[in-house]
Amino acid sequence: MKYPIFAQRMARVQPNAIGELLRMGADPAIISFAGGYPDGTLFPSRALSEIFAELAGQHGAQSLQYTVSDGAPALREQIAARLVKTQGAACSASDVLVLQGSQQGLDLVGKLLIDPGDTVITESPSFLGAFIAFAPCEPRYRGVRMDENGMDMDHMEAVLKDTPRAKFIYTIPEFQNPTGVCLSLPRRQRLIELANAHGIFILEDTAYWDVRFAGEALPSLKSLDTQGRVIQLGSFSKILAPGLRIGWVTAAPEIIAKLGLLKLAADTQCSTLNMAAISAYLARHDIEAHIDVLRGAYRRKKELMLDTMRRSFPQEVSFTDPEGGLFTWLTFPQGFDAEAFMRARMLGEAKVAYVPGASFYPEAQEANHARVNYSGQSDERIVAGMTALGRVLKDELARRA
Repeated sequence: MKYPIFAQRMARVQPNAIGELLRMGADPAIISFAGGYPDGTLFPSRALSEIFAELAGQHGAQSLQYTVSDGAPALREQIAARLVKTQGAACSASDVLVLQGSQQGLDLVGKLLIDPGDTVITESPSFLGAFIAFAPCEPRYRGVRMDENGMDMDHMEAVLKDTPRAKFIYTIPEFQNPTGVCLSLPRRQRLIELANAHGIFILEDTAYWDVRFAGEALPSLKSLDTQGRVIQLGSFSKILAPGLRIGWVTAAPEIIAKLGLLKLAADTQCSTLNMAAISAYLARHDIEAHIDVLRGAYRRKKELMLDTMRRSFPQEVSFTDPEGGLFTWLTFPQGFDAEAFMRARMLGEAKVAYVPGASFYPEAQEANHARVNYSGQSDERIVAGMTALGRVLKDELARRA
């Protein structure tokens, strides 16, 4: 049955091959490197269990009640204080809006800024979840090419000059999803200069900011902002647990006020209980020590995966070597279709899943890439999965030679 009453925007909200492949990868028989999962064995489960029991028990009348829409005041204070400490960004509790994960921030910023036909400038490739969030607002996209130092600022300048209806630039400066690369300091500085010169907002997604396990920390775009143009998203998903679904946005007061109205319309508030639990965890436990444990674990997993790739993969396949985050980005030879190869051989023969790279591109798709997550699987499954992927890749490329 057809439903002609659906809004026109729903034409942009469609299932895609990625969802199907992720469902296939959820099979226990499949070693899936597709999801952006942190390591569940590292969640502070005991500490959170004790906190939840206390909050739902003796403090239930408060922690199970409604609260203010912009987020629990104590948690907003803690988030602001940590941003000042870790990023040097000027931030107070009034600059923070608590969200249902940073994904909600993508949705709210899209609603705030995008009219149908407006252009969003993104990295190319960029986070698939951002495209999904922005789609109902009916934007156009312009992609900026990338290298090992992030977005090419000469290309960014050309895109800005050629795109008068651009509303904002969406970027993940740290350990970008999907490539794992980091935007260099000179390019960060030039990006701020270009945004100021062209009067455009920057949406900075810092989901992976804390998960740096090599190299030196770089200043956030928010800390470099001189005109209130940077809207910054953050999340507890990668440093505590994604199931808590708590993130935040910080921006100039007028922007926060407008986003707060959209948040109120969308869901009234985040979970009072989950906000109280995170606030109690931050007050009672050393989150920086916990993050250090995560960094060490993810460094080891990344090195194990890449060492296995170096031993097992054909020379024609390259991959990024990130200094943090959760992903590496594979590049296959030109003409290689990563999705078709996964369907035809990897899922059946090797029982291995990844995310094909084509859907990460905002404009012309490139089929010869894949995103691989190293944080979510055990050491044994990392080695087994990457060895199997390498074996089938060598066979496939030899057949094509």
